[in-house]
Amino acid sequence: MHIIMLDSAETSLRLTLDDAILNFKHMANNILNRRMRYVFWPDMIPAMIAINVVLFAISAFIYPRLTYMLSMVPSLVYYGHWYWQFVTYMFIHGGVWHLLFNMLALYMFGMPVSRSIGSNEFLLFYLLIGTLSGIASFFSFLLTGHNYVLLGASGAIYGVMLLFSVFYPNAMIYMFGIIPVRAPMLMVIYFLIEFFGSVSSYGGVAHVTHLFGLLFAFIYCLVRFRIKPWRAWGF
Repeated sequence: MHIIMLDSAETSLRLTLDDAILNFKHMANNILNRRMRYVFWPDMIPAMIAINVVLFAISAFIYPRLTYMLSMVPSLVYYGHWYWQFVTYMFIHGGVWHLLFNMLALYMFGMPVSRSIGSNEFLLFYLLIGTLSGIASFFSFLLTGHNYVLLGASGAIYGVMLLFSVFYPNAMIYMFGIIPVRAPMLMVIYFLIEFFGSVSSYGGVAHVTHLFGLLFAFIYCLVRFRIKPWRAWGF
């Protein structure tokens, strides 16, 4: 994931929390659209970050085997039925920089999104997008005959970034700390990077998982929020 900075002075809401609530009120009361009670826990995302940091410390310095127990390893899932790895892979990381960039992105983009939709909805979104991305990546690896070890929160975080761009379409992001890009355009750039990365080579980066994170977040907006992302983006 590239280094990014958020210019809060340029941030404005097009879809406010009131808009989201209004959308919910007009939804059918079914399991896909049932609105959760709005609660914002400011300590939830720092707690999620702390869990990732603790698990990384344990796997790196105390019990290295934990990395393979929690990462998504296709052969272990297929032959050993270690299905918990579809969830746990997003809480384990392969290095300090991997952990640092993912947790920085989770805090920067996750906090405003969580404040907009509520902590309960955010947690559902994060875990669901991450899990679906892991499952889809598993079948992708299986079909292509690869036994790549998948670890890291990037799939879920790419989903969070897309949702951020929907709720904060005028937010200005500084790629590499110097190049200003609006949030929706950043999503287009990341999509192209991940798409061409996925068809060229693996290179130790789970491009396909990032793409699945964007895809499932896009579907989540359409199905649960009844929001068309391209309209929020002004495309």
